[in-house]
Amino acid sequence: MNLIYTGKTKDVYELEDGNCLLKFKDGATGSLETGEFDPGANQIIGTIKGKGRAGLKLSEFFFEKINAAGFPTHFVSCDTEKAEMTVKPAAMFGEGVEVICRYKAAGSFVRRYGKYAQEGQALGALVEITLKDDERGDPLITRDALAALNILTGGEHDVLVDLTKKISGVIKTALTEKELELIDIKLEFGRDKSGKIMLIDEVSGDCMRVSMDGKSVSPVELERIVTG
Repeated sequence: MNLIYTGKTKDVYELEDGNCLLKFKDGATGSLETGEFDPGANQIIGTIKGKGRAGLKLSEFFFEKINAAGFPTHFVSCDTEKAEMTVKPAAMFGEGVEVICRYKAAGSFVRRYGKYAQEGQALGALVEITLKDDERGDPLITRDALAALNILTGGEHDVLVDLTKKISGVIKTALTEKELELIDIKLEFGRDKSGKIMLIDEVSGDCMRVSMDGKSVSPVELERIVTG
């Protein structure tokens, strides 16, 4: 296998058949100052034993539901024992964008808009897009700026927003059935070989903020509740 990307929570390898292999890690992102888990953070605050395997099990669970709902994804198969997932290759938008769907105000949203927003404030399914750029703190970017910088077209932006709301709705419904509340979720998209936009990366506890009875649920605990 050819290692093509080393990330905070997973490594990506190119396979001989043209697909890619995602190898999940046990690292957890969050705030070094508070020690709190944060799916949108750029820093690893430690490791959680079994988190990589838990992330894979959740990704498999959600990808199967998303595929069944008719939305395009890169998911092919997985090996939970090895914490590995095989996926279709995807072309990134620029060097990568992240699309966040927020149902309640939390994390960076409150830090940015605390003058107007309160923790836990209902936001419907508000969608934000950020650039994957650790050096600049993953800055927010607008529809027009994405087009001006040739990262994606205005039409592709609209497709991303629409897919994000619909896919997040599938995930939210699945969590609600387990008496869990989805606070926000971070998704990633890319283009397949034909140029069609599809959901990529993972869909795990690393990508979402979830609560039960008003208390935060860790990635490992989330997997236990959802797939156990």
